[in-house]
Amino acid sequence: MIFPGAPVTVINVNDTYYGFQGLVQRISDGKVAVLFEGGNWDKLVTFNMSELELVSSSGKRRN
Repeated sequence: MIFPGAPVTVINVNDTYYGFQGLVQRISDGKVAVLFEGGNWDKLVTFNMSELELVSSSGKRRN
């Protein structure tokens, strides 16, 4: 389930933002507003929920 504040990545290969990761800002009527931050720019883009995937935070730590 996607909630505001969750990190997501764009999985729609036909989208300009494919592979980008951002933070969910709000959800309304099946649309999700995602904030992308990169250096000197911020961009808020709306996607369908099916175009996004939660970023897994259960990765292995390397020593």
